[in-house]
Amino acid sequence: MNPASFDLVDGIPHYKLFIDGEWVTSSRNQLVDDRNPATGEVFARTQQAGAEEVRRAIESSHRAAQSWGKTLVSEREVLLLRTADVIQRRTPVIRDMLIEECGSVFSKALWEIEYVVDALRTAAGDARHVMGETMPMTMPGQLSISVRKPLGVIAGIAPFNSPFLLSMKKIVYALATGNTFILKPSEETPVSGALIADLFQEAGLPPGVLNVVPGVPAEVGDLLIADPRVKMITFTGSTRTGRHLAVEAAKYLKKFTLEMGGKSPLIVLKDADLDYAVDAAAFGIFLHQGQVCMANSKVIIEAPLFDAFMEKFKAKTATIKVGDPRDPDTVIGPLIRARQCDFIDSQLADAQEKGAAVVMGGTHEGQFYQPTVLSGVTPDMRIYQEESFGPVVSLFRAEDEEDALRIANDTEYGLAAAVITNDLQKAMDLSLRLESGMVHVNDTTISDEPHVPFGGVKNSGFGREGGRYSLEELTEVKWVTIQMGKRVFPF
Repeated sequence: MNPASFDLVDGIPHYKLFIDGEWVTSSRNQLVDDRNPATGEVFARTQQAGAEEVRRAIESSHRAAQSWGKTLVSEREVLLLRTADVIQRRTPVIRDMLIEECGSVFSKALWEIEYVVDALRTAAGDARHVMGETMPMTMPGQLSISVRKPLGVIAGIAPFNSPFLLSMKKIVYALATGNTFILKPSEETPVSGALIADLFQEAGLPPGVLNVVPGVPAEVGDLLIADPRVKMITFTGSTRTGRHLAVEAAKYLKKFTLEMGGKSPLIVLKDADLDYAVDAAAFGIFLHQGQVCMANSKVIIEAPLFDAFMEKFKAKTATIKVGDPRDPDTVIGPLIRARQCDFIDSQLADAQEKGAAVVMGGTHEGQFYQPTVLSGVTPDMRIYQEESFGPVVSLFRAEDEEDALRIANDTEYGLAAAVITNDLQKAMDLSLRLESGMVHVNDTTISDEPHVPFGGVKNSGFGREGGRYSLEELTEVKWVTIQMGKRVFPF
């Protein structure tokens, strides 16, 4: 990290805010502890932005937008590609930060970094595809075109579970389309925001194009939404917070995109390859200890295969290693906070009280929750509808594919879904009828690439991120006509 980005106090780095290309402290000089979820130890402290710093960030972004929006596409392309090269060179540092700050296991941290490099390179290419169109007109001699223009200042609010990936996914397309960006990182993972600023600064990003202001969510978020110079809010996080942001943004007629929670179903039909289905289901719920919005926390198995699936899934779960996230063999590391363990405990207690069985797991040591499997879950139980955001999966027996579809769609969420079957007709039929923004056939529910339309329906999201879908969200269309020759007016 740039030595200017932090002060070292008693061996602990105190990270600063990044505003207008400079590392600064807040006027109230307020710091918060950033704890390693695996050990509980403070590994960093970060400055907290207040109203003054948010105002300065908005002013800086608004000023920079006037010039950044006019840069040649080749300049933006080069900057994004150069940032990808910086990230590749600094992979070990980024990997260690993700392990230490958010409890990412070794393999997940590396995947997150690889995704961001891919996203930067994809966005660099997509920068040349911000296109308008020509339209035929009935008026003689009139040329009609549409052009796409950057919105200006975009504010992004990022989550803790993949703080590097999900922040950068928003930033890279905003910058590629000529917008400037203000990042409000999660209060659980603020150092990731400082690291992102440091990477872009090393790559030569002009001052003001990116500002990073960690702080109290309600305070920083509400200030960003209320300011008319901020043209759009892009958010990833809980449905409860997303609803609040949507209401506040609507007050100011401000554009927004939301990527929120999920209770993603995986349907396994009776003709599925059993071993493959078990592996897919395990990966889909235990990756990053279940702290993934797409995690298949509901696995619905057609009745003839249910018992065999249950036994094999139990055997697979028994092999899942829980422990030190720095160990490359570890699959499940710590949950982000202790109260998340308490929340899952309360879900399991409610389910057991109402007749569900905890087949495996159900306990935790510190913030390390054991991989947990439930059966007999019914709609009156909290865990049937509530997102656990932990390594907890409910197995459901379905009488046939129609019953499986009913169970899958019986949720307020609609982010991702998956179907495992060798019957292509059933796969397509279910894919079209699943109430989900994304469906994956013969795969798990966890899938994402930089160029796809990522997003959900119902209470899982509003809008799409990725590729040309981000280009559309982050720009506005302007209609222009040119009259060649003189128009004949009726009077």
